Amino acid sequence: MRVRSAVVRITAAVLAVGCITACADGVPTAVPGPMARDSARATAPGGAAGGAGASAASVRANASCTAGECTDNSRTSGSENRPGTGGGRHPCSPSVSLDRYSDALDKTTFQGTFIGNLSALARDTDGSIAAVSDRSVLIGLDGRTHRPVRAAKITDEQGAVLDAEGLAVEPGGTYLVSSETEPSVRRYDRSGTLLGRLPVPDALRVAPAGRAQSNQTFEGLALRPGGGTLTAAMEGPLTGDGKDTAGRPLLRLQTWQRYGARPGPAPYRLGKQYAYPVDAGLGVSEIAALSDGRLLVLERGFTAGVGNTVRLYLADPRRAADVSGVAKLPGGKTVRAAHKKLLADLGSCPSLGAPAHQPQTNPLLDNIEGMTITGRAPGGRLRLLLVSDDNESPKQITRLYELTVRPGGH
Repeated sequence: MRVRSAVVRITAAVLAVGCITACADGVPTAVPGPMARDSARATAPGGAAGGAGASAASVRANASCTAGECTDNSRTSGSENRPGTGGGRHPCSPSVSLDRYSDALDKTTFQGTFIGNLSALARDTDGSIAAVSDRSVLIGLDGRTHRPVRAAKITDEQGAVLDAEGLAVEPGGTYLVSSETEPSVRRYDRSGTLLGRLPVPDALRVAPAGRAQSNQTFEGLALRPGGGTLTAAMEGPLTGDGKDTAGRPLLRLQTWQRYGARPGPAPYRLGKQYAYPVDAGLGVSEIAALSDGRLLVLERGFTAGVGNTVRLYLADPRRAADVSGVAKLPGGKTVRAAHKKLLADLGSCPSLGAPAHQPQTNPLLDNIEGMTITGRAPGGRLRLLLVSDDNESPKQITRLYELTVRPGGH
């Protein structure tokens, strides 16, 4: 028995060393988990393993790789509650950790439909992940594997395509889709049939109809759990709106209140409007609603030759002033904007050997536009799924990110 045990221990040790070496070099290894990374892209541009923001040692210690997969193997009961890890061994900040990422959807098709240009995600009622392309396509992704399972074209009232940027799923399974062209929020059934359209304040319309700037309107859309309050986030400020005392541009969050469940025209009335201070040089690309009324806000920017900046904030509009009647922000000292707290700069996340097709300070980053809460983890933490919009460009990637977030507070 002793001889056999010794042999087993030695064999296990040899296999473990082989696995660590193989994973670091991108050689296929059996691992659990649905998220994927192409092993052919296991080295960063220039051939440096691990890429900026993560050493080869950190990749070896915490991740296993297969063809198309890179996943966190350190999520044990010991690491789940370790302070400062955010729930794993790939911390981006004390509040956020990166669990895994996937490039498996990049430049793929499903039944003749290109799976890319993804600008929003939402948890669907059947457990799948709903996604929307800014080329006017509703896409369903398997809730576990994140592989495409359905696709449907959507149009406006005249049959024209939308610049779809936001997505929310109602409790009954219908979809709310925002377009930044007018801007608009429309309601669709699961086959993509148009059901109705929500009212939009005149000031939020694109000039000359209103004061919004082109391509700076409804970029984020979120429905509070329970379906009572819908929020749309402007990507940028209105013409004439100013900055807060910290020099941050003030953009607007528009809400609607649901007043019924009948079919036909969307049963929502215009609600309150809040001011939100966005970091200079960035815009809001997505929001997700918490049950207590707070919002997760994704801010994003791009600098040619440098790359993307992506920051995750927790915003609290519950004590903010209703600015629907304020012509120009900031509107005076008594007008309180939504408070926000930085949860993580995603450029600080370990890269896990992610490739980048254009300059990035961290090759993990790309044009991240979509975000949804997929579930809960122990200790009140949230599971997030993010996606980047590749714009059908060879320089950009359709990449999925799984994060664990501890928002804190109530």
